[in-house]
Amino acid sequence: MSDTSISSADVERVKQYLLSLQDRICSRLESIDGRAKFHTDSWQRDAGGSGRSRVISDGKVFEKGGVNFSHVFGDRLPPSASATRPELAGRSFQAMGVSLVIHPDNPFVPTSHANFRFFIAEKAGEAPVWWFGGGYDLTPYYGFEDDCQHWHRTAKIACDNFGPEVYPRLKQECDEYFYLKHRQEPRGIGGLFFDDFNATGFASSFDMVRVLGDSYLDAYCPIVERRKDTPFSANNKQFQCYRRGRYVEFNLVYDRGTLFGLQSGVGRIESILMSLPPVVRWDYNWHPEPGTEEARLYSDFLRPRDWA
Repeated sequence: MSDTSISSADVERVKQYLLSLQDRICSRLESIDGRAKFHTDSWQRDAGGSGRSRVISDGKVFEKGGVNFSHVFGDRLPPSASATRPELAGRSFQAMGVSLVIHPDNPFVPTSHANFRFFIAEKAGEAPVWWFGGGYDLTPYYGFEDDCQHWHRTAKIACDNFGPEVYPRLKQECDEYFYLKHRQEPRGIGGLFFDDFNATGFASSFDMVRVLGDSYLDAYCPIVERRKDTPFSANNKQFQCYRRGRYVEFNLVYDRGTLFGLQSGVGRIESILMSLPPVVRWDYNWHPEPGTEEARLYSDFLRPRDWA
């Protein structure tokens, strides 16, 4: 059984790491874009929350992206957090995390998402309940085998620091989580996902979060560099916008972070909905033509595979 003890100094260490991760990700992405800069919007709410939203838009490489840090707290958990964990009802809580979504302009560059978060619920006279969650996943519009292999191999190398069983478990959880049930299709090619993680105690759990968080740039940036100057057509852009619709559907219907932010009453709406793409389309009953690269995305990439 894991050690549930945790101090205020531990909580502060998590916060400082997440702020540092936000800084490093923004700096690296700015250097890749070469033109646009992240706009920083620091915010604070009397209702119980503060954060630092950073958004890039209309860049040479990135059409829109956000890398947000938030730290929210309250006296009572929202229904979405306690519905499956009734022992949390009536507890005060803190939730902090870095959440990012990057929507490139070029359809041959995939969208990426990452999230690393920490949650603690407390009640007088009882031990705190805490856990880490997060991971990262990739959503390509056009499939490239070497991109998918690089993404998953980087994730596996990071996970292997904590045992050979970690990557297969986190990959499977990612495949299962980022799945649009009403469409019966994955959102992308997956990656890593974990939630309610505290099994190894605070120190070891935090070590894993830091290693995985630090590996995101190693997983994503080489793919961006490789594809960002690929010529594309208006049809390629139209397909990208169509597939972005799936991204919107998942985030508004299934994403736990989005639902928590909307239901908690202490989240900031602009930051919560930052993940949505700037331009999107829905075409009635549309299907790609057989034999096209668009059709190949569905047949060869939008299904669980052993990429590593």
